[in-house]
Amino acid sequence: MDLIHVIILALIQGITEFLPISSSAHLILPKEVLGWPDQGLAFDVAVHVGTLMAVIVYFRKDVLDLLSGWSLSLVGKGLNDDGRLAWMIALATVPACLFGLLMNDIIEAHLRSISVIAATTIVFGILLALADKRSDRANKTLVSMTLTAALVVGFAQALALIPGTSRSGITITAALFLGFSRTDAARFSFLLSIPIILISGAYKGIGLVEQSAVDWQSIFIGIAVSAVSAYLCIYYFLSFINRLGMMPFVIYRIILGAILIVLII
Repeated sequence: MDLIHVIILALIQGITEFLPISSSAHLILPKEVLGWPDQGLAFDVAVHVGTLMAVIVYFRKDVLDLLSGWSLSLVGKGLNDDGRLAWMIALATVPACLFGLLMNDIIEAHLRSISVIAATTIVFGILLALADKRSDRANKTLVSMTLTAALVVGFAQALALIPGTSRSGITITAALFLGFSRTDAARFSFLLSIPIILISGAYKGIGLVEQSAVDWQSIFIGIAVSAVSAYLCIYYFLSFINRLGMMPFVIYRIILGAILIVLII
């Protein structure tokens, strides 16, 4: 790939991975609309590694606390709030893993089209708007996360395998509908991204074994650009979420979906 393609695609991944606007949709569009060459599996893995690094570094204290609490529960030393939340995150990860194994081939063959992206972009954008209206009355924190709530968010995350849905968007939507505050809904969504990105990256990474030639320059640039942009995205999103709400992203999704519909007519 050209250097400019590498930088733009890495920026797209870094910025859209954690915003409720769908990274998968935006990575498909340059190829489908602009005719850019497919970025390839190696680059796809690289930019996911970059976003994984960003979220782990940003939430490093939370991650250490979760791992500590989870480890204590494994050795029979009780279940504190961090350990309990870690188990909720693990549980919420299961539906997306199962759905991915069962439906990945069908999604790749039939659902990666502009028409599907247009529909999911608009429909799930409207759902996000409805959920955001409830957020002014929401007051639940992650300490009150229940088994049922974790499963609901987990099954919502499974839907994000459909391009245009947005993993962060649908999980935040589900958490808002369940009564969690915007900040806690976003925080749970971001923490939930760590195991699913790790598992997805490892699964895709297996396919790299069969590749003999890898453009390492593009790989390292992709990791660096996606990591920095993703970190900044998380920082600013969490800083402004309570003041801006979700409506700017809802409006963006509806406009993007409308443009895509025009392109396919």
